[in-house]
Order: sequence, then C-alpha cells, then structure tokens
Amino acid sequence: MLPNTGKLAGCTLFITGASRGIGKAIALKAAKDGANVVIAAKTSEPHPKLAGTIYTAAEEIEAAGGKALPCVVNVREEQQIADAVEKAVQKFGGIDILVNNASAISLTGTLETTAKKLDLMMSANTRGTYLTSKLCLPFLKKSKIAHILNISPPLNLNPIWFKNHCAYTISKYGMSMCVLGMAEEFRGEVAVNALWPKTAIHTAAMDMLGGPGVEKQCRKTDIVADAAYCILTKPKSFTGNFVIDETLLKKEGIKNFDVYAVAPGHPVIPDYFLDEDLDTQAMKMEAQAASDHHGVWDCNLWRQLGCRQQPTVGEKDCRGGQPGNRGSRGLRLGGASSGFREEKKADGAKHTGPEGSQISLETSTTKPLGSVAETFKIIEGIINEDVVKSTQGVFLFELSGEEGGTWYIDLKNKGGNTGSGEPPVKADVIMSMSSNDFVRMFTGKLKPTMAFMSGKLKIKGNMSLALRLEKLVSQLGSKL
Repeated sequence: MLPNTGKLAGCTLFITGASRGIGKAIALKAAKDGANVVIAAKTSEPHPKLAGTIYTAAEEIEAAGGKALPCVVNVREEQQIADAVEKAVQKFGGIDILVNNASAISLTGTLETTAKKLDLMMSANTRGTYLTSKLCLPFLKKSKIAHILNISPPLNLNPIWFKNHCAYTISKYGMSMCVLGMAEEFRGEVAVNALWPKTAIHTAAMDMLGGPGVEKQCRKTDIVADAAYCILTKPKSFTGNFVIDETLLKKEGIKNFDVYAVAPGHPVIPDYFLDEDLDTQAMKMEAQAASDHHGVWDCNLWRQLGCRQQPTVGEKDCRGGQPGNRGSRGLRLGGASSGFREEKKADGAKHTGPEGSQISLETSTTKPLGSVAETFKIIEGIINEDVVKSTQGVFLFELSGEEGGTWYIDLKNKGGNTGSGEPPVKADVIMSMSSNDFVRMFTGKLKPTMAFMSGKLKIKGNMSLALRLEKLVSQLGSKL
C-alpha cells in the first residue's frame, strides 16, 4: 500500500459522504498525516442497514491521528452545505481540499426510473457536487494546496454505458463535467480532478446491489484512498485529469494489488464506464475458465494468446481523447478451451454431475455438450432455500440462436424453480442473449459482468437483482 508522507498535516479536508465507505477511507488516510477532516454526511443516527454515523467516523479519524468536525449535511440542501462550510472555517481557519464523494445510485432503465429516483441522482450527484464546489471555492482559492477531487468516471460516450441506466450515467457524468469546466476556470488557483476505480469496490452500496458474497469480487476502499492521497499531495499544476486508481498507483510503484483485494487471488469485477479494456477482461475470464480445472490460474496466459490492451485512461492521457468503442472481440482459446461433454469410463459408466447430468470437464476442442434445457435442469438442481432467500428475484431469459426460446428462473417464490415459457409471476429482470452465450455463462466460461459489458447480455428491469445472479452462476460453476 502507499505509505503516508505527512504532506497533509494540518490541512483541512471537506469530504461529503464521509461517514462510511470510500469517503471515510480517504478521511482516515489523511488523518494519519494529522489532517483536519470535515465529515459532511447525512447519517447522524445509527441506520438499521448501514454501519457508521458522522460521529463514529469522527472517533475513528481522531484515533488515527487527525481532528474531526462532524456535520449533518445532505448535499441536496444548499443551506446545510453552507452551514458546514462556515463551521469548518470557524474551527480550522479555512478549507484546503474538497472531496465530492457523496452520490446516489439506481441502475434502472428509463421506464423503470421513477421521478423520485431521477431527482435524487441528479440533485445529489451533479447538483450537489456543483453547489459544494461553489461554496468551498472562495476558501480553496486562499489555500496553498487547493484541491477539488470528484469521485466520478472518465467521460466516455460509448452508448453501452447509457442504455441500461441512462439517468445514473448522466448524473455521474455531470460530476465529471464539473471537473472539465472548473479545472479550466480555476487553473493556477485550484486543482480539480476526478478519480474512479478500475474494479468494483466493497461498500455498503455494493452489498445492496450485489447481495451476499459479492465482496469476494471487490477490492477494499483502501485502494481508492491511496490513489486519492497521491492526487491530493500533488501540486496545483496537476489539474483537469481523470485518474483510474490502479493506473496511478502502478506509476507510483505499487506492484502487489492483492493487498487491496477483499479475497486475494479471487477475480474482481471491473467497474462501470471503463470499456477501453473490455476485451482484455474478457480474455482474462476465458483464460481462467480454461485453466480452472487444474486448480491454478496462469495470469499470463491471456497475454501470451495475443490480447492487445489499450492504455488505461490516466492522468497524462485524459486530454488525448477516449479509446474507441471496441467492444469485445469474442476471443477464444482454440485448443485450450474448456468443454463439457459426455465421457464414458473404461467400464462403460458415465461421469455424472448434479441431478444426474452426464458431464465432465476437460481441456479439448470437443464441441461442448451443455444445451439450454440441460443447463436449466442443472440450475434447478442447485436451487435451495438459501439461494432463494438471498436473491428474491424472478429472471426471464429471452434466448436467440439455435436453441432460442423463453425460459425463467424463479428465485423468489417458495423453494424456487425453473421452466420454459413465461414465469407464473411477473419477472423482475429480463435478460436477452444468445443461447450459446447463455450456456457459456452458466458453465463458467463467460462471466455475467463481462457478458453485459461487452454487449452480449442485455438487461431490462432491476439491475440490483441482475447483479445478484452472478452468485448463482458461481455456485453452478463450482458444481460443474
């Protein structure tokens, strides 16, 4: 991990949404230098589902060596922001750094996004960032350090990032557009940058979106905190950049990223808005699926197979234009691909999988067995009360291709079940993909996240539930 340098000693940071998650992690990193932290967040009373309040965060910050000022702030309320800024100036004499971290998320399509959710995201993300910056800027301009850091993505106009959650994307890009405009407006006075994670980060929001077990596919908030610290300790001339945490930390000499993993060695989910290396991620997943039966993942295999990775957006290339919309090239491993097929032993007996499915995993070029009907039979065999209880969703699959048709997985009612045709109740999520990709996804050779990001999987409905399906896919893969 990135060591502290003491450069933020005595500096005052105003951090929105700092009672938990990424905001608190950045606060604690700065506190180790002896910084002052204004915790501008809503949670003043314990929440039944979310750990931490502005007061518990303050205790942790002071225990880490900093000074804390907890302020109840809903960034949708201009007066609450103004009051907190005034208190910060009175207590600490000014503001040196602003971190716009507070954000709202709803991964819903246009027809599923209510006016209430739309207003929440636009007012918390775009408007809240703009107003907080405006109210802090008069004091930031007086500081020798003077940084604004928005936790927002690089601007990427690939339609894939709009089609499934248009409102959320617009609201987050609004934060990033504040970086573009304010970096130029205040160049030489205040540095303004954006920071975004390369992978999913384990936070309370991710738990709600992905459900139990999703943390194994995430990195800790520490990686974002380390990258933020690196940015905030740079001179004012470092401005107008859209930085990816891993890219920056590699340039700072960090080589071991397992230290940031919740489950070291476990594959992590790539984050949204970064499509410049979709095919690299897809190749990784393919290579892993091909070698899982050995119990070892050769992390260099996908490189050796000729995958060319475009540069990740970082602090030096953010002005040079975004990489093109390449999507996924559908790379295959040829003779190294995994296949599921019937196999007889010497005595004529067959290997059997769940529910009597006659399958074996081997490395060959043999055409995979796995038909859609067989796959659904195996899925039904692993459904149990725990899976239903932790998922609570009905999934409808609209499959095209040789085995096209309509199927469903009910993980909401009674003990759960699967079937062909329409489900007995309204589906929460509708997924459209080819029958071939469906089988590949449920046999571990295509990750749901990558299928979605590369455009092979189209999703309508509740995106939170769609993310939870990854857990079922993982369970199925372990059975096979």
